[in-house]
Amino acid sequence: MQRLPLPEALVAHAQAYAAGDAPAAEPRDAATVVLLRPGADGSEVYLLRRQTSMAFAGGMCVFPGGGVDPRDFDDELVDRGLWSGPSPAEWAERLGCDEPKARALVCAAVRETFEESGVLLAGASADEVVADTTGEDWEADRVALETRELSLTAFLENRSLVLRTDLLGAWSGWLTPVFEPRRYRTWFFVARLPEGQVTRDVSTESSSVTWSGALEAVEQVEAEQIMMMPPTWLTCLDVAQHADPDAVLVEAQGRRVEMFMPEVVADGDAYILSTPPAYAALMAAR
Repeated sequence: MQRLPLPEALVAHAQAYAAGDAPAAEPRDAATVVLLRPGADGSEVYLLRRQTSMAFAGGMCVFPGGGVDPRDFDDELVDRGLWSGPSPAEWAERLGCDEPKARALVCAAVRETFEESGVLLAGASADEVVADTTGEDWEADRVALETRELSLTAFLENRSLVLRTDLLGAWSGWLTPVFEPRRYRTWFFVARLPEGQVTRDVSTESSSVTWSGALEAVEQVEAEQIMMMPPTWLTCLDVAQHADPDAVLVEAQGRRVEMFMPEVVADGDAYILSTPPAYAALMAAR
C-alpha cells in the first residue's frame, strides 16, 4: 500500500511542537476490542463508522472501545469474586502496566464492548457466557452503563455474573502522536463473538455498523471506499494473516503489549507517519 503524504497543516503542527511552540496534550488511557467471528475467508471484524461530527476520528471506521472510566479501577470487582480468568497480575504482564491499570483496562474493554455493540463477555460462572443480551432489561442496563448511572461492578453483581477475562486476548498498543490535540494511549484487545450473542447497532457515536472480512476491510481502505486510522488498518491486516478467530486468540496468548507512538518522518519530498517495525513486511507486501 502506498502511504499517503500527511496534510501540510498536520506537518506544520508537528514541526511547531518540535520547535517548542506548541504544548503536548496529556493522553487518556483507552481500550478497544477487535470483535471477531468466522468468515468465508478467515476472520470477520466488527466495525463502527464514527459520526462525521465527532471531534476525534470523525467518519472513520473503528472497533468498539473508549476511554477508561475511574470506576473501572474498582478493586471490589475482584474482591467480590466477579472476576474470572487470568488475574490482574497476569494481565499487567501482558499489557505492560501495573495491576490497577491492567484491571481497569480489562474492565473498560468489556464495558465498552457491551456499550457499543451489545456483546457481553461475562457469564453466570467461569465456564459460562451470557447467550442473549437483546431484551429490554439488558438494553436498560447498557444505557445505564453508557450514561455512567451504573458501574460495571454493580451491573455484574446485580445480575450475578462474573467477568470472563479469559475471553480476551492482548494484541497491541498505540499512543496518539505527541503533537495531536486529542491523545489516547490505547490498548488493543481481541475477542471472539460469544455463541448465541448478536451485535446490535446501539452506539450513539456511530452512524453505521458492519461485519467485514479483515482483509476485505484492508482492501476497502486501499480503494478509498472507507476510512481508517493507521492502527485500525494495520490491525485488520495483522488479523487477516491468521486462519480464523481461534488462531488469532492463540497468537494473542503469546503477545506482550509494547506501546508505539507514530512520528512524522520524511519520505522523499513528503512526510508520513512511522509504523512499528513488526508491520514493515506486511505493508511492503501490499
